[in-house]
Amino acid sequence: MTLRIGQIGYANVTPIFTALMQNFPTVSYQFVRGVPSHLNALLARGEIDLCPSSSIEYAKSPDSYYLLPDLSISSVGPVKSVLLFSRVPLDELEGCTVGLTTDSDTSVNLLRILMARSYGFASSFERTSLSLDKALEAFPAILLIGDAALRGSMVGGGKYIYDLGEEWFRFTGLPFVFALWIVRREAVEGKHGEVATLLSHLRAAKRIAYESYDAIAATCEEERWMGRESLVDYWRCISYDLSPFHLQGVKEFFRHAAEMGILPREPQIRIFPEP
Repeated sequence: MTLRIGQIGYANVTPIFTALMQNFPTVSYQFVRGVPSHLNALLARGEIDLCPSSSIEYAKSPDSYYLLPDLSISSVGPVKSVLLFSRVPLDELEGCTVGLTTDSDTSVNLLRILMARSYGFASSFERTSLSLDKALEAFPAILLIGDAALRGSMVGGGKYIYDLGEEWFRFTGLPFVFALWIVRREAVEGKHGEVATLLSHLRAAKRIAYESYDAIAATCEEERWMGRESLVDYWRCISYDLSPFHLQGVKEFFRHAAEMGILPREPQIRIFPEP
């Protein structure tokens, strides 16, 4: 059976997918690329089987999914690619309308929580597909993620730049898990052996990736616009683990989201049942 695997088209997942494809057979896998919000929708509709997908997607339909253990896209402090670009200091955003990327679901809700719970602001938000420069003409601040955030920070977009991974860690003392490896329940039930094999390969790919950043950077397309040293430094900010400490961060995020009405309730965490 073919596993349909969502592949986020961002630099943050390049090490894992590169290590997977270079070291393990992938002929039985169909990779579907897209931004997080698009892959969330495909996963929800059952058009892909699993994906390193926005954490909030799992929380919206926990009965439909399991989580692969030991794997995530997280930060323990700064993440460098989930950034609020602002024309004014953060404390002047009270009551303002902040622009939001159309690419993300988790990060936009992280910003909502931080604005309300950490800063005590009554802010409003508006989705926009405007470029960074145009967005900062229309809004006092704009949230960007992924490669757009990395590129924006390289050119110094916005007078003030705030890293949401760092802001969350300052607020909670916990990691922030931007993406979980989410697998549909139907895939667990109908393709359990295939999912278990992929999990084994992903665990090994993670270990390989941690030890091979320089080699991976030398061959990937992001090196051309980001530079090898900056790219490796970025990857070293990311945690691909899902430890009990990471899960504390997940649960804290879900708790705030439920209390603010972003989620109907705090979801139960269901981990993929291994053989």
